Amino acid sequence: MKKLHLLIIGTYIGPFILTFFTVLFILIMQFLWLYIDELVGKGIEWYIIVELLFYASAHLVPMALPVAILLSSIMAFGNMGENYELVALKSSGMSLLRIMKPLIVVTIITASSAFYFANNIWPVANLKFKTLLYDIQHTKPAIDIKPGVFYKGIDGYVIKIESKDDDGQMMHDMLIYDHTKRQGANKVIRAERGKMFMDEDKMILNLVLYNGFSYDEVKDKDLKESMHKPLVRTQFDEEIIRFNLSGFKLEKTDEESFSSNYQMLNIIQLEKEMDTLIIKYADRIVQVKKIQHQKFSLWRDTLITDSSAAAYDSSKTYSILSDVDELAAIRIVDMATNLTRSAKTQLAQFDREFANRRGYINKYRTEWHRKFTIAFSCIVLFFIGAPLGAIIRKGGMGLPVVIAIVGFLIHYMLNIVGEKLVKEDTVAPLYGMWLSSIVLFPIALALTYKATTDSALFEGSTYISGLRRFGHFLANITKGKKTI
Repeated sequence: MKKLHLLIIGTYIGPFILTFFTVLFILIMQFLWLYIDELVGKGIEWYIIVELLFYASAHLVPMALPVAILLSSIMAFGNMGENYELVALKSSGMSLLRIMKPLIVVTIITASSAFYFANNIWPVANLKFKTLLYDIQHTKPAIDIKPGVFYKGIDGYVIKIESKDDDGQMMHDMLIYDHTKRQGANKVIRAERGKMFMDEDKMILNLVLYNGFSYDEVKDKDLKESMHKPLVRTQFDEEIIRFNLSGFKLEKTDEESFSSNYQMLNIIQLEKEMDTLIIKYADRIVQVKKIQHQKFSLWRDTLITDSSAAAYDSSKTYSILSDVDELAAIRIVDMATNLTRSAKTQLAQFDREFANRRGYINKYRTEWHRKFTIAFSCIVLFFIGAPLGAIIRKGGMGLPVVIAIVGFLIHYMLNIVGEKLVKEDTVAPLYGMWLSSIVLFPIALALTYKATTDSALFEGSTYISGLRRFGHFLANITKGKKTI
């Protein structure tokens, strides 16, 4: 490899690594902000949080990679243009495409790696991420009883305290409502103070109460209708209540529960699942047609029988209301109206069912196309960023960042719109998932052409001179009309 190629690649790799990890860090912070309520206050070990963030970062790589390629390519060629390195290379007889050649190879390798990541690593990361996040979301918050606040975190109990010692264990003036019998607040415990501690395996929480009373309202079936119900009042010097904390511990869910989700499958698995869903969809259509044919035949025979008409001949066309009196005709019309409404309702239900089935199939088709669009978008955004950098000739973190953000937002919004249209069964997955590439690819070709021909695309003087020439053209036309 030539030293020039190494120099160009070195100019590109530095901004790429910096941009990629910066964008990935921003996306992870956004993830933390979104799920902060699910993570805080549950006593989850630090390594579980690190594991979740690791899987979340893998989940966010396909979003960070395109913007990193776009920004780094703009910065690399912008720096080369600003330092007149592009001018020197072009003056030596090298075209822009030849200068871009080593980076094109790097981009193709990056796109191939992105495809491998999306097809083999991303599904596994999604499975781990969704499973672990589900486990954390369904883990109860750690016990934190605050003075003056009713605590309802323990199933079957409501606890209120007035004050708590600095050690967090000894509490004073405790009020406990016991709902474990599922008969309302029929048992109330009041104690001067209480102490909480866990057993060795941290699965049982012991609450030792001192100097208190318990009030237990006895509910008996024989006394159900009586207004006078007995109340048992018990005084104690010390009483122990044990709480089961199994719901507060992070339980690992079986990953097989999520493994059939379309985000957890590779291309081969998606194709198999789509074939199965399409076969079931076709079988359901045949089944519904058969059901409807049987029902319509039954309703037709019912109407013909109730019309008291002669033997019905399906080859003839005539009114089933012939040879019946007025009351029978009204009854038949009402019956036909009700049957028609029932058929309309049922057909609407079938229509919604098939729409849901198509939407479910489209989710798998969407994910299948996503494996390819992630890789192709890397190439498209490079051929947008590199020519832009060569044209604007500005490096650093100023104008390139603004242009990269605008370009990525256009790319991202087109992806969101296309995916939404596919899931709503408005457009085919081939067009919806490739909408961003369809729109941006011609722009990439145009920018590459403009950059190779040294077009002054962003110079205001070019547009001013064009407007002046257009003004002179209009003036000449006006003079010609006056002469005539």
